Amino acid sequence: MTFMRASFLVMFLTLAACDPQAVVGNVTDRAARSVVVNVLVNQYPRPQAETATNCVLQNATPAEADSLARDVGTRAGTTTVAQIRAIGDRPATRGCLTSQGLIPIAVVP
Repeated sequence: MTFMRASFLVMFLTLAACDPQAVVGNVTDRAARSVVVNVLVNQYPRPQAETATNCVLQNATPAEADSLARDVGTRAGTTTVAQIRAIGDRPATRGCLTSQGLIPIAVVP
């Protein structure tokens, strides 16, 4: 019984130490990543789409990442594709893509 109480105490303390904003941020990042990868697989093979996604998300603002995350679980619309393309057109994103041996983003909806 003492072991079980200790386990619950450790679990409680671990959960209490979690930062709720960090948890939400992690969920948003994963959702945005899923959306962007699913758009970019139309241009790149999956491994390259994941690399290109890293470049896009590194150069997206928090508001853009939130916007992209909202399309999780649905087919990305023209606005989402245009947003990914716009982020992909930024010099920093193009530099990231080039450094990874990838061509610029040119996906169409």
